[in-house]
Amino acid sequence: MADLDRREVMKALLGDRGELLVVPGLGSATWDAAAADGSPQNFYLWGAMGGAAMIGLGLALAQPTRPVAVITGDGEQLMGLGGMATIGVRRPKNLTLVVLDNRHFGETGMQQSHTGLGTDLCGVARACNFDWVGDAADMAGVGDIRARFHAMAGCGFARIPIAAVDHERVLPEHDGVKIKNSFRAAIGLG
Repeated sequence: MADLDRREVMKALLGDRGELLVVPGLGSATWDAAAADGSPQNFYLWGAMGGAAMIGLGLALAQPTRPVAVITGDGEQLMGLGGMATIGVRRPKNLTLVVLDNRHFGETGMQQSHTGLGTDLCGVARACNFDWVGDAADMAGVGDIRARFHAMAGCGFARIPIAAVDHERVLPEHDGVKIKNSFRAAIGLG
């Protein structure tokens, strides 16, 4: 299985997004979402390491008629493993947790992460009772994951292996109030 380019993966996941609400995780996921489309339907996190999945859960519960995708890295999700258990208990039908797995902690110097040392996040998701678990091997698999979260096919988890490459950073808005207000307006609450 070849590692995929994370920018290409993000573009594929966010293409023709329609009503999709996205919580990109800290660092690369945020930069890639900003580079892909910079949509006000992206709720960017700054400094919330480990919190993306739980914010996505809250959003999915508050917006049950819209698909919600949390797209984060392996490092952040490893920081929030307990969040996977909570999501598995609540199991909102409109939430998909996507982990872009480069097997490194990109934010702190590219040290090898636990997924690079054998931790199986798909196995964790299965143990947490997610409705479906996917492990994309190629861009066709990424397309399958995208189709599932757009169809709101149940509480899902997907792991996508990506290359440990540091792309140029595309930084979205950094002001938390502006991010919140823009996102609220995009979902009809502003």
